[in-house]
Amino acid sequence: MLLTASCALVGLVVGRALTVVVDRVPAKAPVGRDLGRLARRPLGPTPGSHSPVLEVATAVAFAAAALRFGADSALPAFLVFFASLVAVAVIDLEHYIVPNRLVAATLVVSVPLLALAALAEGDWRSLRSALLGALLAGAGLLVVNLISPRGMGMGDVKLAVVLGLFLGWIDLGHVVLGLFLGFLLGALGGVVLISLGLRRRSDHVPFAPFLAGGAALAVLVGEPILRWYL
Repeated sequence: MLLTASCALVGLVVGRALTVVVDRVPAKAPVGRDLGRLARRPLGPTPGSHSPVLEVATAVAFAAAALRFGADSALPAFLVFFASLVAVAVIDLEHYIVPNRLVAATLVVSVPLLALAALAEGDWRSLRSALLGALLAGAGLLVVNLISPRGMGMGDVKLAVVLGLFLGWIDLGHVVLGLFLGFLLGALGGVVLISLGLRRRSDHVPFAPFLAGGAALAVLVGEPILRWYL
């Protein structure tokens, strides 16, 4: 429980930093100054406009990750993953984009963290599976993009590389499950939005939040779902 509470507290702090990210990154504005201000005054006013929603969401996600992985060496990488999912979901909902800066930063931080986890555990098989998962997920959604560019943007394809990396770390079955759940949530979400009159059939519906939700579900409860299915 101490680890879970500690991760939740870290999530609150990271969530405050994400308020800057989701405000500045879509506008292609620098984030360093405001992040530095937060570091100097962590209890001061938040520069971004999304607090406390992001803080609570990130804290909950971090606590869930701690419950799922415990003291596993891969936990720090998955905390980065969940923080990225929260930021990407909010940005895509508001701006209909998945910023390259955010996807690239996630990969730059995550791959070394997973490599260190593999080194610490002597588990190179998981790292190979992660890299293969990233390749397969990215290639799979790229095919969908080529078939239907309007329905699947390149931002979603790049996000799939990140999802495949982390789901593949667990195993390739989780890659398939995570993408399936993302598409399922997207289909159900689209039907609900159209039924409520919030979207028309011709309107664009941001897909990254559903991909993020499917991936999060696969990480947290994928094992019991796959056991039930198999």
